[in-house]
Amino acid sequence: MLGLPRSALYYRPQKKVNNDAIIKRINEVFLSKPYFGYRKITAVLRRENHAINSKKVRAIMQGLGLKAIYCKPNTSKACAANKVYPYLLKDLAITRKNQVWATDITYVKIAGKWHYLVAIIDWFSRYILAWNLSENMEVEFCTETLKEALAAAQPEIFNSDQGSQFTSKEFVQILQKRGIKISMDGRGSYRDNIRMERLWRSVKYEEVYLKEYKNMDKAVAQIGLYIAEYNGFRPHQSLNYQTPSAVHFAA
Repeated sequence: MLGLPRSALYYRPQKKVNNDAIIKRINEVFLSKPYFGYRKITAVLRRENHAINSKKVRAIMQGLGLKAIYCKPNTSKACAANKVYPYLLKDLAITRKNQVWATDITYVKIAGKWHYLVAIIDWFSRYILAWNLSENMEVEFCTETLKEALAAAQPEIFNSDQGSQFTSKEFVQILQKRGIKISMDGRGSYRDNIRMERLWRSVKYEEVYLKEYKNMDKAVAQIGLYIAEYNGFRPHQSLNYQTPSAVHFAA
């Protein structure tokens, strides 16, 4: 009757949110707890009296390319016919290089198609011993990578997930012939191989997500440069800010 729009009559101006401060805090929480998803990070922010909902946190995290560490789909398809070995690293003090090696597979998108990246690291030094990129998930690209790493040294224990590539007869026999103990993560227990999960986080956020690979050659070249930098230049807080290369070869 008064000719007033409802929005003008009932609207109450909202308190302005400092987006820069929110984004900074989301980054801080995620870096300290990379296994927190947007719901848990929202809870942390609300506990600190930030007026924000989970949808906003999720949008910010997606924009920043932040994704919680968890067991990834499809890269670790088990084969019921293959033997699964027990996890040997629980409560094990890892104090020297070549005591434990670990491996895993992750996704890399090249020219709009998914490809697969495998790497083997020394658990103690975080040094990347060998890696390979493949268009498919056949066992051959994993065995080739293992043979390349074993050409220089060998571990006492080799840890992987229960994926069919790592439980395959071809892969297991290479380890058994050298007398290497085989360790495998518990089913769905990504934290059993947390070193590899942290490596993939670094590779993706510092290299893969920043690039658009047009073909396999470009991807191999760029990822190769990053891994060389990761080993020989990038300081690691967990290594007292030394590089994996310095720790591995000094040891």
